[in-house]
Amino acid sequence: MRLATLRLPRRTTAARIDDDHAVEIGAPDVGALLTDPQWREIAAAADGPRHPLSTADLAPVVPRPGKIICVGLNYRNHILEMGRELPEHPTVFAKFAEALIGPYDDIVLPAVSQAMDWEAELAVIIGTTARHVPAEQAPACIAGYSVFNDVTARDYQNRTLQWLQGKTFEATTPFGPYLVTPDEVDGAPMTMVCEVDGEGMQQADVGDLVFSPAELIAYLSEILTLQPGDVIATGTPGGVGHARKPPRYLADGSKVVTRIAGVGELVNTARRHGR
Repeated sequence: MRLATLRLPRRTTAARIDDDHAVEIGAPDVGALLTDPQWREIAAAADGPRHPLSTADLAPVVPRPGKIICVGLNYRNHILEMGRELPEHPTVFAKFAEALIGPYDDIVLPAVSQAMDWEAELAVIIGTTARHVPAEQAPACIAGYSVFNDVTARDYQNRTLQWLQGKTFEATTPFGPYLVTPDEVDGAPMTMVCEVDGEGMQQADVGDLVFSPAELIAYLSEILTLQPGDVIATGTPGGVGHARKPPRYLADGSKVVTRIAGVGELVNTARRHGR
């Protein structure tokens, strides 16, 4: 099953994707839907108004997650190619909901940064309350997967040892287009690709993660309670612009395509805005 959040006149709605149509479920967005323990059954049985997917205006699949937890340094080959040792524990930081944009919205390039960079990532969306969950039980906590690009202001990120200020500029982070339930993708290879202006920049298999989604849920649920609709962005592989020689960043008009096989595709244009 695939779920999305549609923008409609004066409201949003959660929808189930049926081929080339989106069927309204009755909840105002996917995040609200996930708070109902029966969300799977409700979504599967929904028979609300139908909207052509070709003209649908999609919001971030979960528009206002309670928590957005991001993971750094989590692709094995990327870490080893940099000459680093594999980490013993995940590197985690936060992002806030104001950073999120829809799968086809413009990425806002803030006037104060000249170093906006791409970071293709697999997003894990939590489907049930999780606290002190062992890794072997963690897959049951996953509502589904989505595509995420952790667009980062490198100049702000590197001002201090703390990354937050570079990671959560408003309207910079595409997220969607769908929540894809695990039964649609489990066991299939999930190749992730990021293209900028038609040029391939990143490519990796999600199976190369050092810490799997289940391991991340187990680790994070030791620290805090994960709630339905929370998002874990699992990290990015090599190929980011900041590591290139010379560095390469997003410019006004840059087209960014972020794709994960079996999950979906984001298509966003970067636009320079004033303060």
